[in-house]
Amino acid sequence: MNKQAGLWIDHRKAIIVLITDEGEEIKKIVSGMEKHVRFTGGDGSEDGSSEDVRDRQFGNHLNSYYDEVIALLRDTDSIQIFGPGEAKGELEKRIQHAGIKAHIFEIETVDKMTDRQISAKVRDHLLA
Repeated sequence: MNKQAGLWIDHRKAIIVLITDEGEEIKKIVSGMEKHVRFTGGDGSEDGSSEDVRDRQFGNHLNSYYDEVIALLRDTDSIQIFGPGEAKGELEKRIQHAGIKAHIFEIETVDKMTDRQISAKVRDHLLA
């Protein structure tokens, strides 16, 4: 079965459109990250500065989020990635290191989009 995916991603959410022979499915993953990350805890005495601790927590949180996205893409044949910021490039690197068979055929910078716009963009590119 042919399975293709397109996704819009930033650090706060991912909208994934999966297209198979049976049809189209849309999935949403929310990272739980705030716009400006504010982790609490750590006085910085043992683990380095409190900024280092926050950076490490942010990185760990993003890694879990990307792993969740990758789990949905694992058995796809091709992937289109787009979004406004750094998340798309970070996800691309994680996909390459995860050893997924899928071919990433496009990475594009786009601004915010509605779920319908995302779905239409993916359909237009994958079914063309």
